[in-house]
Amino acid sequence: MVDHLQASDYENLFSLFNNLYPLKEEIKTAIIANSEVIKVTKKVKLLNAGERSNTIYFILKGAARIFYLDKDGKETNTWFLFENELLISVYSFYTGKPSFEYIETLEDCTLIAVKKDRLDELYLKYLEFNFSGRKLTEFYHMRNEIQANELRMFSAKERYHKLLERTPQLLSKGIIGTHCFLFRGHTRNFKQNQKAKMIF
Repeated sequence: MVDHLQASDYENLFSLFNNLYPLKEEIKTAIIANSEVIKVTKKVKLLNAGERSNTIYFILKGAARIFYLDKDGKETNTWFLFENELLISVYSFYTGKPSFEYIETLEDCTLIAVKKDRLDELYLKYLEFNFSGRKLTEFYHMRNEIQANELRMFSAKERYHKLLERTPQLLSKGIIGTHCFLFRGHTRNFKQNQKAKMIF
């Protein structure tokens, strides 16, 4: 379902970019013209493993997760994303190769969607926009590095508490159940033990 494009829908996205590098009005107009605002319901898969990712999303409202399946079909969550965050399968989007991940909404969502070819056109036409794109790429790369370092350095319990510190929306949105315990590096025993200890 596609909404009528309204500049007000883009205020938070433009604020994110402006914090990195001021956007000219013509770039804002071009972003609106080359994207769409969509609404999707809970538990919709925006991307399946084996598909090529050609869309990047900005979450206006709602929550989503990125996960993969191991050889036994067990789910492992790698990312939880919320309002005012970008939603993307990084490997597939930038390489054009099939994704090994799934992207699924955890709530009814309102998203800004931009196709990769449109984004590339914006980068070519507005060179200063490349700076914002690079800074955002660096930011999400560092987030991924933090998670990778935690996997190597901390116990499952420590990683669990750091996850809650980093993403308190997991509590406020009630996503603290199975999805949270299936975050990467957590074992089934840890899940069972934590459920026995935690009272909400």
